[in-house]
Amino acid sequence: METRRLQVLVELARLGSMHAVADVSGTSTSTVSQQIAALARDMGADLIEPHGRRVRLTPAGRRLAEHAVTILAAVEQAQHDLAPGAEPSGTVRVAGFATAIRGHLLPVVTDLAVAHPRIRVLIREHEPAEALALLAEDGTDLALTYDYNLAPAAEDPTVRAIPLWTARWDLGVPAHAVADEAADAADGGGTTAEVFARFAGHDWIVNSRNTADETVVRTLASLAGFTPHVTHQADSLDLVQGMITAGLGVGLLPRGIATSPGVRLLPLTLPHVDLRAYAVARHGRLNWPPLALVTDLLLGRAADAGDANRPEEPDPRPPHGSDGGP
Repeated sequence: METRRLQVLVELARLGSMHAVADVSGTSTSTVSQQIAALARDMGADLIEPHGRRVRLTPAGRRLAEHAVTILAAVEQAQHDLAPGAEPSGTVRVAGFATAIRGHLLPVVTDLAVAHPRIRVLIREHEPAEALALLAEDGTDLALTYDYNLAPAAEDPTVRAIPLWTARWDLGVPAHAVADEAADAADGGGTTAEVFARFAGHDWIVNSRNTADETVVRTLASLAGFTPHVTHQADSLDLVQGMITAGLGVGLLPRGIATSPGVRLLPLTLPHVDLRAYAVARHGRLNWPPLALVTDLLLGRAADAGDANRPEEPDPRPPHGSDGGP
């Protein structure tokens, strides 16, 4: 079995058509077809089947493609070990939430363009559930996700999640509310439940594409003895601030965010609300040098910003079963 045939199969699984594989590999569709046919003979199984005017992988083809990723990564790692000065190269697909992309991934991409120009990063903006779904179907190589300490993500034994950073969140309320007696009391301190209780009569704004922050809101409201009236949804923090300014409700916002004049942040303590960000990959994939390099650079950037973003008492719980926006 030739590894170049496995590489053609992996590219077909990634790109979905022989024409696309031929384009990226600088060959012809006929050559691609011949390579797949030879691999099928080697394996004694049909690897592709007609699908309209195109072809798609059979179940055997998909399974072999999964094995091929691990095999090729091991071969590339061996080559890398034998030639430590070799330059990593390849296309790394990353799906993640906007804050992680804007604040962490884009600077990494800029650095890569100078230090490792043979690595290309393809970016897709997605909330955690969407990014993890892409990861499961091999639609991305790395997922940048988040959960909250009060709404932890479900464990998934098929992936490895690496903690990146932690950011504290507070309650955003209309600035004019500080003139109210209840808001004055909230601004003066108190537990998170006490702060929430003072806004029990307000409408609440939550994320439109992820339920995690709504879970946090409902959990804390329950501790405060009320059921929140969730009326508005938005996945843009700027839009959430606009809604708060317009008097449409209150909602969670990250501490340290540049707030508009119409928004006031009230600290939440006892318990804190912490967003926890992760880099998530399927088991075995981080052996691929380009993906490993991108992940390491993300870790380094998160560590550099750690003092500003990490709370004093980080949650010790191992996320996503030992491995993970708004």
